[in-house]
Amino acid sequence: MFSRGDFWIGMAVGVVAGIVGYKYAASRNASFQPATVGTAEVPMAELIKQKEELEDMIAAQEAAKQEK
Repeated sequence: MFSRGDFWIGMAVGVVAGIVGYKYAASRNASFQPATVGTAEVPMAELIKQKEELEDMIAAQEAAKQEK
C-alpha cells in the first residue's frame, strides 16, 4: 500500500488541501471577531453634548427636506 505512488500523491494533495483550508478558515474566523470596545467610561456631560449635536443635525436635515 505505501509503495504505490498514487497513495503518496494523494497524501500530499490531502495535506496541502488541509493546510490551505485551515488557514482560510482561521482567517475567516479572525475577520468575524467583534471589535473590542474601550472600557473607559464616557462622562455624562460628553454624552449630553453629543446628543444635542445629533438633535441639531437631525433638525437641520428635516428643515432642508421641508424646503425642497
